[in-house]
Amino acid sequence: MRGEKIYEYTIEITGLTDFGVSMEAIMTGRQPIPPQGARFDFTFEGRATGRIAGRLHGTDYYHMRADGRGELNIRAVLETDDGHRIALTADGVTTPRADGAVTDLFENVQLITASPDYAWVNARQIWAVGSSADGKIHVEAFMQ
Repeated sequence: MRGEKIYEYTIEITGLTDFGVSMEAIMTGRQPIPPQGARFDFTFEGRATGRIAGRLHGTDYYHMRADGRGELNIRAVLETDDGHRIALTADGVTTPRADGAVTDLFENVQLITASPDYAWVNARQIWAVGSSADGKIHVEAFMQ
């Protein structure tokens, strides 16, 4: 990916709320994805490293479409190691690989803060790519 890599993180899912069908039922094949799709709220936590480093925690208000593609709607807080907070908002898509064990992620990220030390993030476009497997998600973000 082009641009400067400003952070990468690995997060773990810490909670899951479903709305009428469980993720487990869909993933094990006991139930198909409903025609209207399925909504899941995933809470997560992890650590970012790189130019922006610190604790990351938040929620993905995830919509799984009937065709298996996912729509990301992420709201998170990045608490930097030097004591600042950056709001992270991201949308994007997930696409399962053919074997179903790994899902690829593609994100459009916006970072916002009033901290003078990180004001440079407010005006920049950030694209991120990653993958998800076994309840862990790894993402790399690139500033354009």
